[in-house]
Amino acid sequence: MSASMVTQAPKKVRLRAAGMNLWEVFRIAWRAILGNPSRSVLTTLGVIIGVAAVVALTMVGKGSTANITRTLQSLGTNLISISSNAGGRHGGSGLVRSEGPPTITVADAEAVKSAFAGRVVGVAPVLQRDMQIKVGANNLRATVIGTWPDYAVVRNAQPAQGSFFTEADLQSRRRVAVIGYGIAKDLFGGQDPLEQRLRIEGVSFTVVGVLPDKGDSGLASPNYQVMVPLSTYLQRLERKRPGEPRVNAIYVQAPDKDSLTRLQQELTEFMALRRKVTDPRKYEFSVQNQADALASVNQVTQTMTLFLGGVAGISLLVGGIGIMNIMLVSVTERTREIGIRKALGAKPRDILTQFLVESVVLSVGGGVLGIFLGMAMAGSVGQLLGVTPILDPFSMVLAFAFSVAVGVFFGFYPASRAARLDPVESLRYE
Repeated sequence: MSASMVTQAPKKVRLRAAGMNLWEVFRIAWRAILGNPSRSVLTTLGVIIGVAAVVALTMVGKGSTANITRTLQSLGTNLISISSNAGGRHGGSGLVRSEGPPTITVADAEAVKSAFAGRVVGVAPVLQRDMQIKVGANNLRATVIGTWPDYAVVRNAQPAQGSFFTEADLQSRRRVAVIGYGIAKDLFGGQDPLEQRLRIEGVSFTVVGVLPDKGDSGLASPNYQVMVPLSTYLQRLERKRPGEPRVNAIYVQAPDKDSLTRLQQELTEFMALRRKVTDPRKYEFSVQNQADALASVNQVTQTMTLFLGGVAGISLLVGGIGIMNIMLVSVTERTREIGIRKALGAKPRDILTQFLVESVVLSVGGGVLGIFLGMAMAGSVGQLLGVTPILDPFSMVLAFAFSVAVGVFFGFYPASRAARLDPVESLRYE
């Protein structure tokens, strides 16, 4: 190699050739990244998107889980539901919507109340369907629930204004109603709804209570429900059916969480005995407790969050491949510079370290930007879905660590290739 080739080396390259410490390596890598900002941004785009998706999905997922848990708990604690197996389902909100004729009767509810008196907090059968509610010229569709006074305790439905209907109202079949917060706001505006009248399917009812605002939890929002005495519901609003009056479900509140499983088993045996059925496969009823329903919902939510997070993680791998490709291009473009540095005394490990640091800086920068972008995305998606995202430090640290690992893994091959270049051949490269 001629002396003229060495003297032609740029001053910056000669300064970087020997005795580099880590700070100097970082400065060289940073200048190389800033030298082509458009390419650097495009290189990290995959990492940014991957980290942002992981952060946003986990935040929204945790927020959704907390929202569902809060909604279920607001609808009653230590709750057990007895519902029909045929044509019915137990919704995530704890409400049952029958798609076929229910098989649970009012007599079942009365038998449960009598047999478990003193051992449960309350028993409340429920018969419900969507109906037209009208006040003056204002009207809307809401869920009308026929039930017993214990519903206020069992389903945490204590009115914020007025009171719940009483046992006397139930026995006398009075046309009284307790309405949700949303109905009071939409139909009565700023007026006090207590002692005012509303019409349900053309039947006049007097408002005796208004529930507090329980938030909007979708189609089964407690804010858009009307509770009336079950006897009045059966007489005035229900389509007449032959035989014993049937209900969609019976809600039973256990005295504490520890007794849920035992009480659930006893209720199952009691209902089977009433129907004289010994084979569980032939049960036409289902007994579920709130804890099991909550655990199932949380498990589904967590599984979906992990699945979507895994899909988002693929973006990180794609971003890593992008980093490797761009770094290989960078090695090719800077072959002559590598040859000059080696000629001036740079060791292979210096070249390896420089290119590896460039790769890691790109992935770390992408990880940091991805975290902030993911938090912004979570806020936007949360507003759209009505969910409050919950910050998850573990997912952020994991996504960031993975982005760094991607930079090291996919940057090592281009860096080692640069370190192995022959200085003589590199200097001849045009």
